[in-house]
Amino acid sequence: MNDRYGADVLAGAAPARRSVAAPTPAEIGLVVEDVQTGWVGAVVRVEKSGGIHLVVLVDRRGRARSFPLGSGFWIDGKPVTLTPPVTATAAKPRRTASGSVAAPERRARVARASRIWVEGKHDAELVEKVWGDDLRDVGVVVELLDGVDNLADALARFGPTPERRVGVLVDHLVPGSKEQWLADAALATVPAGSVLVLGHPYIDVWQAVLPSRLGLAAWPVIERGVEWKRGVLRALGWPANTQTDVAQAWRRILGLVRDYRDLDPALLARVEELIDFTTA
Repeated sequence: MNDRYGADVLAGAAPARRSVAAPTPAEIGLVVEDVQTGWVGAVVRVEKSGGIHLVVLVDRRGRARSFPLGSGFWIDGKPVTLTPPVTATAAKPRRTASGSVAAPERRARVARASRIWVEGKHDAELVEKVWGDDLRDVGVVVELLDGVDNLADALARFGPTPERRVGVLVDHLVPGSKEQWLADAALATVPAGSVLVLGHPYIDVWQAVLPSRLGLAAWPVIERGVEWKRGVLRALGWPANTQTDVAQAWRRILGLVRDYRDLDPALLARVEELIDFTTA
């Protein structure tokens, strides 16, 4: 018999186009259908059992069934391949150089009436590098005292009160020192609770930088009567003849300071206490 349709009735017909199963994360609340069973439900969780990821679907009656994650699902009549949900990784909070959690970006704060005074330019630059972000956030300004010898006069001009405070960072403030005597004399002239004088034990704030940042086991010991900074520079083999040499050396040292971990804890504690005092 002559079969006018031929052996294959579909011969010559265009092949049917197959839908591609799109990879889709199994996010909570996504409604899908299991093709094999016809089960329709919302994703409530993805769990791992026996090394296999399972997606748990709850239907409109509240019944739950688990299915292996992967292909064999439809969404709105289109095939999908369910993949594990994307886990959002919480962004770590940004830290300032002082180790504090950085405040969110906002308009600049108006400066407080309270102030922090430091003895010299190098002290101010070190405080700015490590605590600058924190101080701007709380609105505290750091000003130069230009030596503890000027403390009493500076306080008389400023007129501190418990609401208008001054925190003072003094170099080499140790019992029996000239610095201690000057600080005590100045404090006797101001209202209680208006001024806090704190000091570090270093001859100069340079010593607050850990010597290991310079590749040293310890800062050089300089004999009495020799200007400390120039004596240090000579001991290190650095130029030490002019004030420009000193300034360039400090820029080099300051450039080695990355954050609070490069400073001696004694300085860290003093500056943090002064910030707390002026923002209370």
